[in-house]
Amino acid sequence: MVILSRENQTMVVGFVLQGFSSILLLNIFLFMIFFVLYILTISGNILIVLLIVFNHPLHTPMYFFLVNLSFLEVCYTSNIVPKMLLIIIAEQKTISVAGCLAQFYFFGSLAATECLLLTVMSYDRYLAICQPLRYPILMTGSLCIRLATGSWLCCFLLTAITMVLLCRLTFCGRNEIDHFFCDFTPLIHLSCKDTSLTETIALATSSAVTLVPFFLITASYSCILTAILRISSGTGRRKAFSTCSSHLTVVTVFYGTLIATYLVPSANSSQCLRKGFSLLYTVLTPMFNPIIYSLRNRDIYEALKKLLRKKPGFLR
Repeated sequence: MVILSRENQTMVVGFVLQGFSSILLLNIFLFMIFFVLYILTISGNILIVLLIVFNHPLHTPMYFFLVNLSFLEVCYTSNIVPKMLLIIIAEQKTISVAGCLAQFYFFGSLAATECLLLTVMSYDRYLAICQPLRYPILMTGSLCIRLATGSWLCCFLLTAITMVLLCRLTFCGRNEIDHFFCDFTPLIHLSCKDTSLTETIALATSSAVTLVPFFLITASYSCILTAILRISSGTGRRKAFSTCSSHLTVVTVFYGTLIATYLVPSANSSQCLRKGFSLLYTVLTPMFNPIIYSLRNRDIYEALKKLLRKKPGFLR
């Protein structure tokens, strides 16, 4: 039962995620598309992890952070897509309040962690290009572990602050969320309490883990670009740029989808448009990352060719 009446006030004990459409044929088509994309996303990111783990030449700081990023993408998309597929094809549109809050918590934490991991990866590229002689001394294995662990813990703890405030809210009246997952904005609109404090804290924490990393990434690549332009030979410039081109492409795609989702649609934009933009960073971006690193990274490409040339029993 979704709604519980108590003391003449309708209390919400569950939400209804409206998804995309009520047309059966369209839902079947959407299910097939999103299911294929989900399988490709999971397979691609797991393949990246396995290629790096089982290839000793790839045991470097850059690929250590890439393993973290690919593992994050698996968790990130698995937090949203399976429930979305159920909404589309099985019409299991209900989700408990606890389940909805948990989905938002992991969504917010993982998205924030990706921002910090991309920042750490840009710092790694900055040291590799701008301070190549000191790079092995500065970017040690212990530092890599501390940076990656700190990124995960920091974001999960910061998002927990918003979660505590959300758990203190009371949801009553309408229980329909016009979205395919529990995002912050449609969720907060269903509360019958004052949400100004929650919105302020959420804005502060989200800005801290998105805008600050973005400026740090911009500063890192400004220094990298300056260092590359100082290289006299064209071959040297191309080689230096190739070491960070994949990461720069991923950063562009990731922040581009965030800007398209939260800045481009105005308050008067249709919810359908917001759903479309949300699909960019929840479904498409996690799928593109392994493709970008495979096509634009020679080391990954060579490791993949080496794996395909081996016999079926190579793991024995």
